[in-house]
Amino acid sequence: MIYFLLIIGLLILIGGANILVSGASSIAKKFNIPNLIIGLTVVSFGTSFPELVINILAGINGQGDLAIGNVVGSNTINVLLVIGVSAIIRPVAVQSNTVKFEVPFSLLAMLVLFLLANDAMIDGAEISVLSRIDGIMFLTFFAIFIYYTFVVSKHSKGDGGHSVKEQPIWKSILFLLAGIVGLYYGGVLIVDNATIIAINLGLSQAVIGILVIALGTSLPELATSAVAAYKGNSDMAVGNIVGSNIFNVFFVLGVSASIQPISFNSTLNIDILYALFSSILLFLFIFTRKGRQIDRVEAAVFLLLYLAYVVWLLV
Repeated sequence: MIYFLLIIGLLILIGGANILVSGASSIAKKFNIPNLIIGLTVVSFGTSFPELVINILAGINGQGDLAIGNVVGSNTINVLLVIGVSAIIRPVAVQSNTVKFEVPFSLLAMLVLFLLANDAMIDGAEISVLSRIDGIMFLTFFAIFIYYTFVVSKHSKGDGGHSVKEQPIWKSILFLLAGIVGLYYGGVLIVDNATIIAINLGLSQAVIGILVIALGTSLPELATSAVAAYKGNSDMAVGNIVGSNIFNVFFVLGVSASIQPISFNSTLNIDILYALFSSILLFLFIFTRKGRQIDRVEAAVFLLLYLAYVVWLLV
């Protein structure tokens, strides 16, 4: 029953995020906000709402391993699994802005997380914790990233934005409220039942966060990227995935830690370093073949590394 409730929670959470984005985008469109800006703000934030809700609830409940494991696991999955599957279907091109700024910025995100989380290792503190000050620092980096995104968007040709379907204002508000309710109750179901599963199976909250919850919240990105690759529209895939990784660390953990400090278990350092290694490998692979792209050979390496990571976590 608990596994069923966990799946139901994931479906409610993802559905709530989609409904919220639909309602918020429609409202923004009624105020004549350009599609590009809607895509960069409402839609981008929307893809991080599931991780954000889970992290806030886990942080409030004192489940730091679940909160951090969710973010780190999601970032690893995004690179190794999502990009891996997409590039297996069709080689994925990488835009120059992604190479110059976004991939290095995602590397910086994981490095900053490692440094700020390890108070005991670096500062000799009794315990390690992501404090409210750390959360504010994350949000400062996030503000820099958002500023860069807007500057780049101004110099981009065409609208290139998110397609927005306008709805009656009452329906948009209803979608907005329903999305918020769905996110909250879906998040509660996930956190509560994931904790029970971890106890029953003798697994840590971090492993449940990395393997189950992170994979569940990454399924929409996986499906979207795979379909885009199949249709030959994968030129933005790497940029979107890397941007999601930056959102996860600087926005999700920033907001979560600002609301409630998150305790850090040093055993998660291996997972953080593996996520950092994945991003470094992505950066290197971009230059190893003709043109800036991830081809099928590199994609196969990504998928094998993800499989090895899963086996290592379970064993």
